Amino acid sequence: MNNKKLSRLLEPNLQLYFLCMVLFCAATAMASPLLALAEGCVTLGLYVYFTKSNQKRRQGVLQYIDNLTGSVDTASKSTLINSPLPIMVFRPDTGEVIWSNENFLQLAGVREHLFEMKVEDAVPAFSFQWLLEGKQESPERVIMNSRRFRVYGSLVRAKGRGGEQNLVATTYWVDTTEADELREKYTATRPVVAVILIDNYDDLMKACADTARSGILAQIDEKLTAWAAFSGAPLLKTSRDHYLFIFEEQHFDHFAEDRFSVLDAIRDIKVGEGVHPTLSIGVGKDADTMAELYKNANLSVEMALSRGGDQAVVRGKVDFAFYGGRAKTTEKRTKVKSRVMANALSELVADATEIYIMGHSFADMDAVGAAAGLCCAARNRGKRAQIVIDLERNAAGPVLSKLRTLPEYEDVFISGNEAFLKMRPGSLLIVVDTNRPDMVESQQLLESCNRVAVIDHHRRAAKYIENAAFSFHEPYASSASELVTELLQYLVEPADLLREEAEALLAGIVLDTKHFTLRTGGRTFEAAAFLRRAGADTTDVQRLFQSDLKEMVTRYDIIRRAETYRDAIAIAVVPEEGIDRVAAAQASDELLSLKGVKASFVIYRNGEDVLMSARSLGEINVQVILEALGGGGNSTTAGGRVEKGDPEVVRAQLRQAIDDYFEK
Repeated sequence: MNNKKLSRLLEPNLQLYFLCMVLFCAATAMASPLLALAEGCVTLGLYVYFTKSNQKRRQGVLQYIDNLTGSVDTASKSTLINSPLPIMVFRPDTGEVIWSNENFLQLAGVREHLFEMKVEDAVPAFSFQWLLEGKQESPERVIMNSRRFRVYGSLVRAKGRGGEQNLVATTYWVDTTEADELREKYTATRPVVAVILIDNYDDLMKACADTARSGILAQIDEKLTAWAAFSGAPLLKTSRDHYLFIFEEQHFDHFAEDRFSVLDAIRDIKVGEGVHPTLSIGVGKDADTMAELYKNANLSVEMALSRGGDQAVVRGKVDFAFYGGRAKTTEKRTKVKSRVMANALSELVADATEIYIMGHSFADMDAVGAAAGLCCAARNRGKRAQIVIDLERNAAGPVLSKLRTLPEYEDVFISGNEAFLKMRPGSLLIVVDTNRPDMVESQQLLESCNRVAVIDHHRRAAKYIENAAFSFHEPYASSASELVTELLQYLVEPADLLREEAEALLAGIVLDTKHFTLRTGGRTFEAAAFLRRAGADTTDVQRLFQSDLKEMVTRYDIIRRAETYRDAIAIAVVPEEGIDRVAAAQASDELLSLKGVKASFVIYRNGEDVLMSARSLGEINVQVILEALGGGGNSTTAGGRVEKGDPEVVRAQLRQAIDDYFEK
């Protein structure tokens, strides 16, 4: 049938030509019969000639195609048989080997053919599920006779003996043993750079006598050297409190599995009453150059310090990993730093064409109080600042109501979309009470502004606002309002601060310290004293925290659902919707008042998402626990969100994170 079609395609349309010639002869016969007879003879001769010529040409073309097809089949068979790559053909439905070339026989260690043999008998460790899934390469190396192979393959349908269609798999085996060993050797010997810092060196020197200082430092050097000796790599002391440690990547897993035990070993050294040395370790790995490794190590040290110290932070190619960080942090801020930061912020405010202040989504009293304090600082420099906030979804209603009655705050509050449309080049965006770009009120506004300042007291997360023009990040502070109050002491006079602004700042401090019971230091009370001098009324601040009967009933309904886990942790799960974030946070706080409870977690539904609110008395670091579930915060106050989650599933995940926390 195909030959006929081909013949028609190749055959010229001679019939039309000869029909014309016959008609011409007929017309000529009417005028001259002899001439018509001569033309007819010529036409007949031409017809016979062209017919035979076409037959020869058609036979020649068909013969050429047959020869070409036969050559291709012969080449294919020769390629399969004489291929330098081992080849095995089998049926994936039954696992029966159909054929293999000589190279595969030698590879499998079989002298005779593999007919009627199963694939698992020829290659016990070979799984061909990937072929059935439509893939053309095995996802894992296949080991056979102590050699590693990358296996490629394809599936075709072939007719069986009974005419049925069978799947046939053809696999090609590429030996990668030497290449894999070379790659593994390269990976194992790649350098890893660690920068080690004694993060409370000055406190140690003050806590011990002059004669004991050398002994303390000798103990630290001895423990560090013993810990690093496993790798056989040099540990260099670059300054009085800095060390440089360069080792091969093959030893990193040992240090990671050991969870950088040198942190605990150094902390066991007792210097004075309640004073112990702590380390911050920054590790850079998976980089292409030594300069980049060293840069990542320094970045990791900064991350460790911003999270409170006493921990190791590892910077890989794309993310951070954290080890330790469970010790209670101590206050390490100085007034010198606050004064320098105040001057730097003042210059940024003076140079800005527009000023926007933004907190985290669902802003609380701490975020609003800090924003109000910065509005005062901008007003004192002759600039007008606007606060980006969702006035419908927030946890600072009482504070906002008081501020919105002031003439100074007319049209100050603005939504994220409005701020995005109004923003011009040269604008300054100040982010308060968060350092995570995914937690701000408007991510679009953050991404569009090229001058960003960050003021925050939460531990820095793996994802944080990078390349900020100004960063006042102190995890030792109780609240963002405390940090802003410290800056205000160098930017404004107490009389310049409105009474409502001072009360908003004090409310932020009261909120995050749980009425001055948690995370308070000497600087916290100094900030509160400054606000008191500025006119803040503690009674009015207390009224801001009053709740109505409905909120109280909701709060105690949450507490009623609580159960204890590991004897010291209270977990309350509310599967129904309708729980307010403020009520959940207050319930977490009240659960800490139960006897024996050291940490509390409230899990509740919010639309399709599941939210978590966590509180601690300080012994248990809830930030580390919720960080495993994508949350964050600080050691005593943390929160998290699981998108499109189920409260019961999140409860199980939380319990696993708690178990991992205590086991590690």
